[in-house]
Amino acid sequence: MPTIDSELSPLSAIRIKVRRLTRSPSTSQLTNDQLDDYINTFVLYDFPEFTVDSQLTFYTYPNIDTYQTNGDRPEGDPFFNFKNIYLSVQPPVYIAGSEVELTQSRSQFFARYPKRQTEETIATGDGARFIWIGTLSSKPVLAGSVSFSSVDLLGHPQVITDTPLYNAEGIQTQAGELRNPEYGYRGAINYLTGVYTVSFPVIPDLGQPVIAQTFSYATGRPRIVLYENNAFTFRPVPDKSYRVDIDAFRRPTELLQNGDEPDIAQWWQYIAYGAAKKVFEDRMDVESVKAIAPEFLRQRSLVMQRLIVQQSSERTPTIYSEKGAGYYGGENTF
Repeated sequence: MPTIDSELSPLSAIRIKVRRLTRSPSTSQLTNDQLDDYINTFVLYDFPEFTVDSQLTFYTYPNIDTYQTNGDRPEGDPFFNFKNIYLSVQPPVYIAGSEVELTQSRSQFFARYPKRQTEETIATGDGARFIWIGTLSSKPVLAGSVSFSSVDLLGHPQVITDTPLYNAEGIQTQAGELRNPEYGYRGAINYLTGVYTVSFPVIPDLGQPVIAQTFSYATGRPRIVLYENNAFTFRPVPDKSYRVDIDAFRRPTELLQNGDEPDIAQWWQYIAYGAAKKVFEDRMDVESVKAIAPEFLRQRSLVMQRLIVQQSSERTPTIYSEKGAGYYGGENTF
């Protein structure tokens, strides 16, 4: 990439360009940390139409249907900092090399694979016992969809629901906790074997049924993926580990270290002008903003021109298209 000095790293060239444009050669005028903040604010938040088309890859686990992208994940995990890195996901989705359907519609997803609830009376209250240990007759069961209920000695209903557990890598395990909103932990369940221990906060009344409600499922190779609330849900539930490849649009990469460079080398001057513009805006220097506007727009036009050429061979999405390329919006205004 052409820079001011061939010995300079791309980020160093951007920094020098911003300092020259803003007439801030000294760190007393603009510290290095402030400079990098301006650069990365422009890269991460002023680049909506310049998202990078990439591929998100992860692996399913047997009998695990839902994969959360939120929560703390170690760096290197496919879902590390997901909500800040990825702006959207879209078709095509490939599971073990075969294309499957991706939807964000719950109605469409569950119309094809409905959740059929199973109800089982596991015991009858004797007026003295409040703990039961046993095995569900219908198994395996879906995590996050298990409840145990009964009526206590005062005629009040009590319901205990499950909370799935996750390992250190953020992957759901086959174990879940049973909890009551008011009394907290009330037991445990193994989703695969159906083995449970449930403890009611108040003794169920004599003759009152103790009922378990669950959703059983069949496993197989997934054919459809639901993406909702920052989670991927598969149907059928995977019967083994499958590689999943999904098209995703992510934000441009932050520029933090001297050796860092933009995802596309051509962007470096556009980034420098964009960062300089932000410096002037914070200084309320309207005349300088106007002065760099023509070159800022020219650099933006050059970046957009490459993007248009890159996408010129793609079919324009219509209402009749099964899927289309992502939309890159934005007006050519300053």
